[in-house]
Amino acid sequence: MTLLFTHPSAHSHVTPPSHPEQVARLDAVLNALDGLDLTRRDAPEADPADILRGHDPAYLAQLDRKTPDDGWSMLDADTYLSPGSLTAARHAVGGICAAVDAVLAGEDANAFLAMRPPGHHAERARAMGFCIFSTVALGALRALDHHGLDRVAVLDFDVHHGNGTQDLLWDERRAMFASSHQFPLYPGTGAASERGAHGQIVNVPLASGSDGARAREVWQGICARVLDWRPQLLLVSAGFDAHADDPLAFLTWRERDFAAITRMICDTAAACSAPVVSALEGGYDLAALGRSARAHVEVLKETSP
Repeated sequence: MTLLFTHPSAHSHVTPPSHPEQVARLDAVLNALDGLDLTRRDAPEADPADILRGHDPAYLAQLDRKTPDDGWSMLDADTYLSPGSLTAARHAVGGICAAVDAVLAGEDANAFLAMRPPGHHAERARAMGFCIFSTVALGALRALDHHGLDRVAVLDFDVHHGNGTQDLLWDERRAMFASSHQFPLYPGTGAASERGAHGQIVNVPLASGSDGARAREVWQGICARVLDWRPQLLLVSAGFDAHADDPLAFLTWRERDFAAITRMICDTAAACSAPVVSALEGGYDLAALGRSARAHVEVLKETSP
């Protein structure tokens, strides 16, 4: 039975009116998952050591200084801090670490983290693209350093390239990072030539308008490479903004495509005898986000004994 990690603090990260990364995104996901038989757990607040595995101490001090008493402060052109943002981000990191701990302890075959803010754009010392901490990359580093794994794979099907995940894992020979994403598009990274310090990074740029058939073709190839690498754990940056209805990008995927990609990932994990931890990233049309997240979690649940 799939584990669902979430926490009320995710509602305390409040962005300005009309900002696409809004509280309603989490409500859309949780409402869509209502009725599924999931084991729900609170995402704990992260131990500072788990954040410092990937982020500079000076960056954390900067975030503390910039946290406002009310209203918002800006970290970049579209990334904001409200009074509750850091607490929410810490619970997101704590949630991914708790999910990693749980699946590696054999408590379930997979888990889904429904938290915000998202994380895959946050670099080692810089917030970007709605993201404060690089949540999934920090989960990978916990698996490697705390649990002593030798091979972890991070797979990212968000429509935007996970530059933050890539930044944290660029020099990490024990971590494979594979991403499909529209290109060119924000943040401008993710060319196929970006392969990591040890050739362990796989970027597959997709042209504007790429559809579900192209998505499935690409992910068949990515999963074949993951299978060859034989990871002991798969982490997923599950962004649903490649959906045809999403306002921030121009791919044309549908719910069935997210389900098909999720099944490929789960089948690959099973072939490697590896558990899966997935975490919410993007998705900005609320209806499409809810339907796509449910399709994703339904497959996780089907593949969890």
